[in-house]
Amino acid sequence: MEITYTRQGDYYLPNLTLPEQPKVELGMYAQLRRRFLANQHKILYYNLLTKCKLIEHLADIEQQAFDMEERIIRQMAEQQGVTEALKAQDQMLWVARMNNIRNAAREIVCEELIYTV
Repeated sequence: MEITYTRQGDYYLPNLTLPEQPKVELGMYAQLRRRFLANQHKILYYNLLTKCKLIEHLADIEQQAFDMEERIIRQMAEQQGVTEALKAQDQMLWVARMNNIRNAAREIVCEELIYTV
């Protein structure tokens, strides 16, 4: 394997490139996780990046977070009695309660999955 170098001032730096990674569209949770790793756990972030496993990790976290959020929303709605009958009876109340449940679920997902190592 031949390594080529480029001169930068007084130094010669190797011309290194990462292999092509799959094009994956990352959602909100993956972006939050990326920002968390880049700011709080730089070593883990750069290890995943240099091993070309960052995108795979972020896609996995996104899927886990989405599944967890759906499960929590379903359970909390059931516990609080937010049903289709309530939606038909008082739509504004149903929307307010579902927004509260969704926000609480997002906080739980972020606390338990996104912002942990």
